[in-house]
Amino acid sequence: MRLTICAVGRLRTGPERDLIGDYAERVDRTGRGLGLGPLSFREVEDRKGGRPAAEAKLLERALPEAAVICALDERGKAMSSPDFAALLARWRDEGRSDAAFLIGGADGLDAALRDRADTRLSFGPMVWPHILARVMLTEQLYRAASILAGLPYHRA
Repeated sequence: MRLTICAVGRLRTGPERDLIGDYAERVDRTGRGLGLGPLSFREVEDRKGGRPAAEAKLLERALPEAAVICALDERGKAMSSPDFAALLARWRDEGRSDAAFLIGGADGLDAALRDRADTRLSFGPMVWPHILARVMLTEQLYRAASILAGLPYHRA
């Protein structure tokens, strides 16, 4: 199952980009034998200032066809890392060819797009900068792959 992070905004050079790159390589390396990956990124930018509604249209175009959709949203479900790994495994085992993870802009995801998602995931009640949400999501994708592979990275 291919993994795609669809996010509003462009990732600039810096430590966050380095972290994301490192975890993305780990996802690809660990997930390959598990039927997870590769991990790719699709960035969109609303240059006209339409905010969530305009961003939603751009994100919809970035979605892989027939992908299962997971929207990152503060009102979503908080889950443990093993539960997240089990969710990915379930989608994979159901024969889903793509999973897309949506990260909205500064004002979050448009309600219609958020409601269209198969799953809404929260990293807790706090609001996180979108760049850190990308880092945390990429790390959790790697952690999920390591859990499914039985590697010692996740120690719970």
